[in-house]
Amino acid sequence: MRAEHYRKILDELIELIDEGVYIVDRNGVGIHYNKAMADMEKVNVSDVMGKKFHEAFPDFSMGESTMFKALKKNEPTLKKQQTYKNLYGKEITTVNSTVPIIVDGETVAALEVAKDITSIRQMSDTLLELREGAMERAEAEKAKPAKGIRKYTFDDIYGQNPRFAEVVEKAKKAADNDASVFIYGETGTGKELFAQSIHYGGRRADKPFLAQNCAAIPETLLEGILFGTTKGSFTGAVDRAGLFEQANGGTLLLDEISAMPYDLQSKLLRVLQEGYIRRVGGTKDIPVNVRIISTVNEPPEELMAQGKLRKDLYYRLNVINISIPALRDRLDDIPMLTDLFLEKHNKRFGKELWMVTDGAINKLQHYDYPGNVRELENIIEQTVSMADKEHVLSEKNLNMPGAARKVKSPGISYDQNQPLDEYLAAVEALIIKDAIVSSDGNISKAAESLKIKRQTLQHKLKKYHISGK
Repeated sequence: MRAEHYRKILDELIELIDEGVYIVDRNGVGIHYNKAMADMEKVNVSDVMGKKFHEAFPDFSMGESTMFKALKKNEPTLKKQQTYKNLYGKEITTVNSTVPIIVDGETVAALEVAKDITSIRQMSDTLLELREGAMERAEAEKAKPAKGIRKYTFDDIYGQNPRFAEVVEKAKKAADNDASVFIYGETGTGKELFAQSIHYGGRRADKPFLAQNCAAIPETLLEGILFGTTKGSFTGAVDRAGLFEQANGGTLLLDEISAMPYDLQSKLLRVLQEGYIRRVGGTKDIPVNVRIISTVNEPPEELMAQGKLRKDLYYRLNVINISIPALRDRLDDIPMLTDLFLEKHNKRFGKELWMVTDGAINKLQHYDYPGNVRELENIIEQTVSMADKEHVLSEKNLNMPGAARKVKSPGISYDQNQPLDEYLAAVEALIIKDAIVSSDGNISKAAESLKIKRQTLQHKLKKYHISGK
């Protein structure tokens, strides 16, 4: 096979991969620049090919350029975030890995592989701005029964796990109508995030979205908060609109609805059936048009069996059912979520902890997360806050809970709509991950513990995209 044949094969391979690829020769002139990279950097391939690096990207200084470090200093750079402007002034944020190509001791080229995180960075900035805005509004609205709410949309929901993606699609369909939505998910799975996304993705988006945690208010006060009060109905009572009136035309989120007193659940059911409320101590029926989204953090069947949730109310609220998977059932989303939280908390704490080792990911994927996504973010936040000047997050500096609980094998609940072979593959992958961690990444030991050949284990590691030590 001639050299030009190998060159043709290389060109085809570079164009097939999803990541951006940019190769410059020893003089910094572009010799490979694939379409994925051009799309990422919002330029034409002709803007870069045949041109020196600093001409194609004038926003970079030599001291900041990973290409310059690779060519002139033979220094590789792994998973470094860079924010820069392209030839047309468009700001781009990427995570790059750049390495020198050395032949016979001489640097002949530099290769860069890039991943676009512009949208993730923008989302992170937006989250922080919303958080700051919510804190400022909270000070101005202390007298109100419902606090200012941060606005989240479906753009703020991240996950590629197939089961999770199906739930997101179902929630998007729910946003298109006004039916009541019942959301089940363990603590920390993002129930309010889904609830807000449904509201702000639907026809009521320009109307109020109010939330009330039913477990946070004493029983004696909750009825007045929901339905309002009439002056003189009890000592100190004044004429005050409740959350139903305040949310009229919009959406009311009733969080932990099973904590609502049983008799109050009966009154709520009547409101849903008749479409009007009556203030505590009042005699006037007030019509309301409110969409109800309710949440629980325990299986509703168990709550009804325990007498905590009325069956008739549940059937009324459960027009659209959304069950959010626990994080332990979507461990494949941990790398994406880790990158997201790193970006967020690096900015918050002024740190530069960008690279995550395979060992760290393995460690994060072998914990059962009773606090779910919220707990994962807390782990990343603690780790970033305690970091010094390092740029690499490894398993050694991961601040995991003291007695880290391993994921229980199989640790994956079976969905009757899920093909059996997919379920069995997920179980097998989880068992293999446990064996790798238990063997400290030693493939031979892991194969021995699984009672399979090393070659067989290596094949399965590749099949399930599992990294060894």
